Amino acid sequence: MSLLPERYTVTAALPYANGPVHIGHLAGVYLPADIYVRYLRAQNRDVKFICGSDEHGVPITIRAQKEGVTPQQIVDKYHKIIGDSFRDFNVSFDVYSRTSSKTHAEVSSEFFKKLYADDKFIEQTTQQLYDEQASQFLADRYVVGTCPNCGNENAYGDQCERCGTSLSPTELINPRSMLSGNTPVLRETKHWFLPLNEYEPWLREWIVEGHKNDWKTNVYGQCKSWIDQGLHARAVTRDLDWGVPVPVPGAEGKVLYVWFDAPIGYISATKEGFPDEWQKYWQDPGTKLVHFIGKDNIVFHCIIFPVMLKAHGDYILPDNVPANEFLNLEGDKISTSRNWAVWLHEYLADFPGQADVLRYVLCANAPETKDNDFTWKDFQARNNNELVATLGNFVNRAAVLTQKFFEGKVPERGELTELDEEVFRQVAEFPNRVGELIENYRFRDALAEVLNLARVGNKYLAETEPWKLIKTDAARTGTVLHVALQVAAALVPLLTPFLPDSADKLAKMLNFQPGDWQSAARAEQLPAGHQLQEPALLFAKIEDAVVNAQVQKLLDTKQANTLANTPVTATKENVSFEEFGKMDLRVGTIIAAEKVAKTKKLLKLTIDTGLDQRTIVSGIAESFIPEALIGQQAMVLLNLAPREIKGIQSQGMLLLAENADGSLALMQPGTAVRNGSSIL
Repeated sequence: MSLLPERYTVTAALPYANGPVHIGHLAGVYLPADIYVRYLRAQNRDVKFICGSDEHGVPITIRAQKEGVTPQQIVDKYHKIIGDSFRDFNVSFDVYSRTSSKTHAEVSSEFFKKLYADDKFIEQTTQQLYDEQASQFLADRYVVGTCPNCGNENAYGDQCERCGTSLSPTELINPRSMLSGNTPVLRETKHWFLPLNEYEPWLREWIVEGHKNDWKTNVYGQCKSWIDQGLHARAVTRDLDWGVPVPVPGAEGKVLYVWFDAPIGYISATKEGFPDEWQKYWQDPGTKLVHFIGKDNIVFHCIIFPVMLKAHGDYILPDNVPANEFLNLEGDKISTSRNWAVWLHEYLADFPGQADVLRYVLCANAPETKDNDFTWKDFQARNNNELVATLGNFVNRAAVLTQKFFEGKVPERGELTELDEEVFRQVAEFPNRVGELIENYRFRDALAEVLNLARVGNKYLAETEPWKLIKTDAARTGTVLHVALQVAAALVPLLTPFLPDSADKLAKMLNFQPGDWQSAARAEQLPAGHQLQEPALLFAKIEDAVVNAQVQKLLDTKQANTLANTPVTATKENVSFEEFGKMDLRVGTIIAAEKVAKTKKLLKLTIDTGLDQRTIVSGIAESFIPEALIGQQAMVLLNLAPREIKGIQSQGMLLLAENADGSLALMQPGTAVRNGSSIL
């Protein structure tokens, strides 16, 4: 068996501070990282868990521009929202910092200057699109135009979001600046590049040969593919006024490229939190460095950042990068821009005190090797059938029966039967079994094993039936509940990495302080006579109406997106002012409404026009309830030639607007006006 590392540095990918965090972030990165760290702490290992907000880059400047505020105001707002969400879900960072901090600017600047001094960069002059009106070079995302692949007129300079094609700004047809709307021009600009191609032989030895058997297949496969295709020099600076200024002469108006300074944020955050000992977590060979990321960050953390560390020469390299795939939502890709997400802060508003339920479902359905799907029905089923019916049911039965039959005190243990001893043998195996899975980053399987321990307890109670046994053999009933309570106690340390709130609640119910990870293997954590606290339910059943409301919220979002993205129909032929002036448009009030017999679409309306009361037949029955229309004002065309419809004389027309989904809305005055008022 290999020696354990002296210490661990565990990082979780820095979330972009231009929006809140959602369930995909938690499932893919922060939850598995937190489980791993909590397990290491339960093993009494020296570990630092590091993260922070990624606060530089073009997406933040774009959001600031849209909201009419400064980039600093954007990152201040979302740094707090993101940090609060992580705390609410018990993600146990030792340091949660930010890349706009003074410490980060110093550390990333010194990192750049070290590589610059050692001639690790190459300088290149390239042509880049420039907005002459804004007097600014344009980052890729600040250029929009027509996609040459699909014809989308609003493709970005780095990617078309309609067809997914990767682009460069100069490939766009009719490019325009998002700053001024003008057509940009090409101008020369100088930047510094990291020559990744020079490190290909080393990367091949370090990754392709060195980590073939211990990195996840999805991580290893993506890295090998990149290396096999050949690497290229990558710019580490860019023309922008938001970020860490490039700290060398001749670099005025340039900042460190966000992909370069963001991973250095792990180092600067550690230094900020532990100024006297940060170096041993980043520069001591006895430290194991593990990055938790999503699959979109594999190349940055497995190729580019290691090349940066190798070029610097003073830092350790990552031992493992257990990246997860993506979590989809109700069969569709999670999208911040489309609001197709379950946001963590909104979840806790709708499900107060139930952070552990979401932690459980996301881990049980984690996208460890392939994309997985979150659905509200599965969320409900896992809560009701697994947390409530399995884990909660076992703990509750053991505690309630002890309260009922033995005044809430752990009963004496009598002579053990073969069944009792088999239960203890099984319990003793779980810490190593679960721990091995966690150390191999198989968190979903590890959680399933913890639930299997609860199943052992449930099966034991079902076979011994202490609620019946008490009538004939109180001593044997005491032994049965003694054994069951030891199983419940064993659950506490094993549950803690996954469901910390529930583990704490169970420990308080059992009125004991759990030991380290291996304490779960001991048969006697609760001595006879130990007083329990009042039993309490660990989990509550979630009803259909609750999840149906969440599904409806998503359906409303999808409908809103459809309406927003549906093109408006083209204008009709022009009419003269004289022709328009012939229309008598007025405001009237609907005083009666009823369906026209033997039709699906027609309503018969009586309108008070201020001049008279007249009948109008309108094909709006599928969009309105007749009774709901009575008393509403509407805009009416009065001088439309009368027309007989289904035997009813119709004397005018209502003005309505049609949505993209075919639904109708009345055109109404903003405030109540006198019937007969002309529309000018």
